[in-house]
Amino acid sequence: MEVILASASPRRRELLRIITPEFRVEPAEVEETHPEGLELVRVPEYLAGIKAAAVAAKYPEALVIGCDTGVFIDGLMLGKPADRGEAGKILRRLSGRRHQVITGCCVIAGGRQRCFSETTDVEFYPLTDKQIEEYLDLGEYKDKAGAYGIQGAGALLIRGICGDYYNVMGLPVGRLAREMKS
Repeated sequence: MEVILASASPRRRELLRIITPEFRVEPAEVEETHPEGLELVRVPEYLAGIKAAAVAAKYPEALVIGCDTGVFIDGLMLGKPADRGEAGKILRRLSGRRHQVITGCCVIAGGRQRCFSETTDVEFYPLTDKQIEEYLDLGEYKDKAGAYGIQGAGALLIRGICGDYYNVMGLPVGRLAREMKS
């Protein structure tokens, strides 16, 4: 069965190769909105579902994987920053604190759909304004929920994690592999 990743993320592409070397990338073209009243921690799984469904409708014979990642703190879902200023505000909010990274995944194959969410707790070191500015100078914050990437220099901001490291990168590899097999 052909495997299709419904995401343009280069990180997800890299991580999916751990599970299977053979797959195609077909980014879902959907509006990333969610129903009013949906509990925020459920949003990544909901968005993963609509992404997977959009691509599965075009390729009903394939196994399609949709994903979405959010960073959560203070009852808010922090998405990708619009610019450097917003990225700085996000990093200041995360400084010295613990937050959650939730990746929702949805696998559709043979008319069956399995959706799930994986949560990883991430704790940041307290950060000075200088440390934040130096990190922002690297440009890593672009196109990353929470304005950081654990796989790059963002690792220097992180005191520790509890949960799946790959989940923080945007694809819970171990859990996804099990869901794909079932």
